[in-house]
Amino acid sequence: MSIRPVKRVAQSQPTIEGAGVKLRRAFGFGDPSEFDPFLMMDDFRGDNPADYMAGFPWHPHRGIETITYVLAGAVEHGDSLGNRGKLGAGDVQWMTAGSGILHQEMPQGDAKGRMHGFQLWANLPSALKMTKPRYQDIPAREIPEIVDDDGVTVRVICGDFWGRKGPVDGIAAEPRYLDVWVPPGKRKSLPVETYRQAFAYIFEGSGVFSDASQPFGVLHEKQVDGEEVLVREKVGNRSLVVFGGGDEVTVQAGEEGIRFLLVSGRPIKEPVAWYGPIVMNTQAELRQAISELNSGTFIKEGSADVLRAR
Repeated sequence: MSIRPVKRVAQSQPTIEGAGVKLRRAFGFGDPSEFDPFLMMDDFRGDNPADYMAGFPWHPHRGIETITYVLAGAVEHGDSLGNRGKLGAGDVQWMTAGSGILHQEMPQGDAKGRMHGFQLWANLPSALKMTKPRYQDIPAREIPEIVDDDGVTVRVICGDFWGRKGPVDGIAAEPRYLDVWVPPGKRKSLPVETYRQAFAYIFEGSGVFSDASQPFGVLHEKQVDGEEVLVREKVGNRSLVVFGGGDEVTVQAGEEGIRFLLVSGRPIKEPVAWYGPIVMNTQAELRQAISELNSGTFIKEGSADVLRAR
């Protein structure tokens, strides 16, 4: 077994999206090859409804899949196919935009006003860019949860892991999407096949990710009792960890434990032409999509009339 080294660590950055939702962007709109087949991930959370209630009104998508995972509060959604629904705590929605869809997502707080969720964008290969749009709405009760002898807990949202299979299926990039909790002080190795690109996003607690030679952490000088010493920092809340090659990820939880998303997938290795929520392979395809959006011919399945009826 070879432990994946940590290529880099970054903090998610404050961003405003939709109609004024304050969120943190883990990655996106940079070099798409670094996270291929994934394009972007946002962490939206807060306990002040004014930060998220404006939501994400009607907007288009084409050529991608969006994965919404709610931890607290709820998200109401509707689309140009006529679908409507609400995601609650622990629920997941995997939307394949394919040839094109218009939808909206409106966050709601829980009884204490708290809202927390993630949205991940996954690319589609050229052969599936114009596929028929579809939804997979997964209630929390259908997501397998594994607890091992060390108390490590893994929710398997998508893909196979430790003999269990997540409920999301038919996804082109073979993604594996895990919600992992490692108890305080525990060290755990998690398999990630060598062909996958992988990253972790920490959202509770802290810990140290390791490579084959030494624990990861930025070594730097720090004053301790008047002397300069080298210390190794842990990674914590809102940290993105990008891994190099190998077939397992190893983490040592801190004193409060650590909870993180561990996401991996098979790279598509195709050119990316990107304009906001529309992702194609060429600039010509992108110009065509924008032209269709402006002319009212963007929707190939369903109808934009459903929007005007609301």
